[in-house]
Order: sequence, then C-alpha cells, then structure tokens
Amino acid sequence: MTTTRRQFLQGTSALGAAAALAPSIYAGTARANDEIAVGVLFSLTGGLSIVERSMADATRMAIEEINAAGGVGGRMIRPIVEDGASDPRVFNERASRLVIREGTPTTFGCYTSASRKAVLPVFERRNNMLFYPTYYEGFECSKNVVYTGAVPNQQLSNFIPWIINELGRKTFFIVGSNYIYPREMAKVSKILIEENGGEWVADEYLELGHSEWGAMVSRIRNSGCDVVLSNVVGDSVVAFYREYANQGVTHEQMPICATVTSEIEIAAMGAEFAVGSYTSFPYFQAIQSDANQSFIERYRAFVGDPNAVTHHAMESSYFQVYLWKQAVEAAGEATPDAIREAVKGQTFDAPNGRVTIEPENLHAYLTPRISQWDAAGQGVIVDEFAEPEKPLPYVAYGETADDLFCTAAGLDTARL
Repeated sequence: MTTTRRQFLQGTSALGAAAALAPSIYAGTARANDEIAVGVLFSLTGGLSIVERSMADATRMAIEEINAAGGVGGRMIRPIVEDGASDPRVFNERASRLVIREGTPTTFGCYTSASRKAVLPVFERRNNMLFYPTYYEGFECSKNVVYTGAVPNQQLSNFIPWIINELGRKTFFIVGSNYIYPREMAKVSKILIEENGGEWVADEYLELGHSEWGAMVSRIRNSGCDVVLSNVVGDSVVAFYREYANQGVTHEQMPICATVTSEIEIAAMGAEFAVGSYTSFPYFQAIQSDANQSFIERYRAFVGDPNAVTHHAMESSYFQVYLWKQAVEAAGEATPDAIREAVKGQTFDAPNGRVTIEPENLHAYLTPRISQWDAAGQGVIVDEFAEPEKPLPYVAYGETADDLFCTAAGLDTARL
C-alpha cells in the first residue's frame, strides 16, 4: 500500500501511542506479530523541517518497500516516528525515548551535526545504533553510528580545487550558519584553499534560521572576493540567495558555491535565485540512470506530489535502510552488536551509484559530483569522479586512504 506524506504525518502520533503498549524486541526477540521496531527521528516541525520532512518520507518509503517485499528475514519493520522539532534538546529527549522506553535497537535520523551531537551520548551509553544520513564535517569516530552521507574529502577535496582551477576563482568569502558543521567545514576549506593557491578574506556566521541577510550580503559585495563558499543551512539558505539577488549580485559575477544548497532549498526559494550557482554532493536528482529515474518516480508517488524533488540527504536516508536490512539478514538478528559487525562491507546499488560501508570507520564510499543549477531548479553535473571515494573523516588532519585515523579499534588521538 502506498502512503502519502499527509497520511504519514497523521499517523505519527498513533504510531507512538501504539508503541508504548507493545513489548520490546531489542534483544532480537520477535514480537507476537513478528515485527522489528526501529526509530525514525527527524524534524517534522520548525525551520529545519524544510529538509527533514523529506528525509523522514524517504526512510518510511524504504521501510514500506522492504515490508512489501517480505520484510527483513520475513519480519515486518515497524517504524516509531519522533519529531526532533529542529531543536537539539528535543532530539536528545526523543532519542532517549526511542532507545530507553521503546527499546528500538536502531534509529534512522538526524540532519544537522548539532542534533547528531545531541543524541550521540544516548546511543553510546546504551550501546545502540544510529544510522546518520547527512553529509557532515567529519572529526567523529563512533562505533554506534553508521554514517551514510558525504564527509569532507567526498565534498570539498574535489570542490575547492575545481573552483580555483576550473572557474578561476581564487578569493573566497566563507559564510555559514553558526554551529558545528559550517565552522568545521570552513576549517577544512581554508586548508584546501591555501593548498591550491587561493586565499580567503572572511569567515562569517549568522544564527541558524536567521532571515535578515542584508548586512552580510553587503559585506560580501565589499570584501573583494570573487567567489562565496556557502555552508548556510536550512531555511536561511532561501533568505540568503534571495537577498543576494535583491542586492543585484549575480552568480555570473560572483558565484555562490555551496556545500548544503540542494534541490529542496532551490524549490523553496525559486530556481531563478540559484541559476548559475554551484553545489558539491554525491547525489543530484539530475543523475541520468534508470535506477535514479525509478527512485524519483517512486518517491513522488509515495508523497503524492508529482513535482517533489529528491536530494542527497534524503537519498542517503533511503538507501541506508536497505544497508541496515542487509546487515540484519546477514547477522540473523537485530541487536546493535550484530548490526555493527554485519554492516561492515555491506554494498548497495543506490540511486547515486554503488555505496559500500567502510569496515574500519563505518562511513560510506560515495562518488563526488559538482553541479551548476539551471533555470528549472536542477543541477547540471559539471564534474564527477569515475569511482566512489573512500571516506576519510579526518582528512583535515592528514588522514589518507592508506592511513586511517579512525578504525574498528577506535580513534588514534595521537595523530590529531
């Protein structure tokens, strides 16, 4: 049965209430009706819901597809949906509810690094598993998280040299939302800018959700930069790009090159405000493959919107459920310890291409790509790697493919 987004949201409270009455399957013991309960934790309200609703939708879509095909080793998946409400404190509270009260051995969720950091102690103290689908800044090594979004070497190590060498832009103004992801991505960017013969003239931040961008855009215009590296997140992206145009700055004159702006933010702002700007992601809706076209069609049918857009974080939200399914089936049980071991080396043909979980650091091999946004709100892919790139969450500290700092034995802190 196909569930629309409206039906999904209406059913959220009912799912939570029903879950409280049911016994846990945490230790792998099947429920009476042979279900596996999992947590789904994203912002369904607040400023970040502009992105996170679609991530919740993609997670639910994968779960419904798996159930329709016979489940996980014959057991149905039962999602327990919680709303992080765009607030790290709420994320921590809801993660605790899922892990402690509901007894879910796995949760799929979180978008921002702030929310991930807020819930991480819950999963680590209780030896539980979080599947985290968002591109992030690296600098983390946890045996309780499977990271399926891009890390800096899959998003910046290709992007910064390309901006300097292909676009010929060498003077950067770095701007971001004021929390850990934009600040840490800026640190990596500065290293890469300097290594590639460029310079940065500013590194500035506005609070997450900030909508008044007039003064910041004015500073950008008067800074002497010839390119903007944007780590702005959430609905602030919409306000930023619109103010950019409002002050008469074009992307032909001074392009915004973003690590966050995706199809969903562009749909929210209007494509005309992003035309000519760039983004680096492993996944774009514009990928020309039968697998991706089928994914787009199925997602639009699931949410009941023929014009719905797909994007990197929601695509990772989708395929990570399948990686989890494969791990549970390989292990023969759904306990955290079993999932952690069985997910190592798991491979899945996702809409973005083949993804594999690196056994040492539990991050995903992904294919770096760069797109320029067109008048239809779609990314025209202008550069892509031939093969998936090994994930290096500590690349800024000198980590290489042959010398990992984060391994199954833990983080070698002496290397930092």
